[in-house]
Amino acid sequence: MSSQKTVHKKKGEGPGSKKELFTNKAILKLNEKYKPFWALKKSEAVLEWDVEVNMPEKGASSRGFAMSQLALLDQIHIADLYPALDNIRKMQNGLNDYEKGVVRVLEFWRRYYTRIPPGLLEEEKKVAVEGTVVWREARKKSDYKSFRPYLERMLEIKLKEADKLGYKDHPYNALLNLYEEELTVQDIDQMFSRLIPKLKIVLQKVKSEGRFPSSHNLEKETYDQQALVKVNKRLAEILGMPKDRFRMDISTHPFMTSFSRDDVRITTRYEGKDFARSTFGTVHESGHAIYELQIDEKLEYSPIDGAASTGFHESQSRFWENIVGRSRAFVSLTSPMLREELKFLTKYSDDDLYYYFNMVKPSLIRVEADELTYNFHTALRYDLEKRLLSQKIEASELPSIWNDTMEEYLGVRPKTDAEGVLQDVHWSQGMFGYFPTYSLGNVISGMIWHNIRKDMDLEKTIRHGDFSPIKAWLYERIHNYGATYTPKELVTKSFGESFNPDRLIEYFESKYLS
Repeated sequence: MSSQKTVHKKKGEGPGSKKELFTNKAILKLNEKYKPFWALKKSEAVLEWDVEVNMPEKGASSRGFAMSQLALLDQIHIADLYPALDNIRKMQNGLNDYEKGVVRVLEFWRRYYTRIPPGLLEEEKKVAVEGTVVWREARKKSDYKSFRPYLERMLEIKLKEADKLGYKDHPYNALLNLYEEELTVQDIDQMFSRLIPKLKIVLQKVKSEGRFPSSHNLEKETYDQQALVKVNKRLAEILGMPKDRFRMDISTHPFMTSFSRDDVRITTRYEGKDFARSTFGTVHESGHAIYELQIDEKLEYSPIDGAASTGFHESQSRFWENIVGRSRAFVSLTSPMLREELKFLTKYSDDDLYYYFNMVKPSLIRVEADELTYNFHTALRYDLEKRLLSQKIEASELPSIWNDTMEEYLGVRPKTDAEGVLQDVHWSQGMFGYFPTYSLGNVISGMIWHNIRKDMDLEKTIRHGDFSPIKAWLYERIHNYGATYTPKELVTKSFGESFNPDRLIEYFESKYLS
């Protein structure tokens, strides 16, 4: 398998070429001044990773204090850049796109750190760490009441944050902008208003035709954890994850983090049965990792050394998980390995695996949802977040509203808080505004599917198991730019149109109805 660096060196303007991305002397100096802030943010990422993977529960209080102090240091160090930034703003016409991206991202950080007072930053970090540990225990015990005080404290903090940042029309806009720069409630409302009705039609047809099962015997098959650990390691190898730049661990909630382009980490989880939950968690998070591994190395340590947005990041994980990982071609590629490591699979055909991986089954848990029903989960959370932040509902009402809406959307009703309102870690960490980016990522993945097939036979490429052409295509269209462009600018530059939910519906119709 080709490594990420091999793919890069084939590209005329990628790492290894002579072209310099930053030529303006003032920008070069600004990038140098930015490095301490970069190092602080990456140090925080290490500590956040450790909270999920290694930290003992009693460490929450001191870790929360440490994280809050680092947040205050962020605010101090970013302020050192403001005088140079003011001088550079006067010469915008002489800057290239990468240099303009540096200015834009630093202005973004300046707005945040000059408007959010130190005390609020400190409080949010403390509540986030403590709340995450409480959430973890509350989820195990299905005890929403024990978590609710932390959620209420976090809501108060986020409302204060929205007020300090400033917004037009809705407080949610201030928080959404932290994840999807320039996107608004109006944009997300339009996306869901086009997506959800069409999804209902496709879902109803799939149910009536019955070609894709709602259950499978493989859901009940138990597995040995060590055997599945080997499967996940081999999946990472098949996807071409570089052993010297990539690491995989275990956590309650799977995630990806990046400490540098040469130190990218993911986690997955093991539950003892229904092995696809773990393997597709691995493929999903590897999709995130591929993005980080393929950002142009010349951007490292600069303000645009990162993804364009959380929505673009999610598009990569959903593309690799669903469009690649759940395809017939990927089943053919990986089934010999799966049968070698998981002996119970010897009695199942490739068709069995394909339909197991592509069950259409309204479920209670978002991370276990199939492609067709997944966006109903994010629409639910988005609606609840908007209503919480506009103070139309209170935290005490969440379980009942959640359960009623799940029944309305998908015909399933949680029996416990763990199956419902407590299933996601995001609110404990103050990540209000994040959930709609999951659906935005799905929409972008549909646009990738629509466009990449113009340039290659995608099924044939996947079946052959050499993913370097796909990675090279994603590098050219998305990865190499880092955060040079806003999400709206990048989607237009890459695909020639704005965010278009119809492409995702076309993918679903092609796969499930044709």
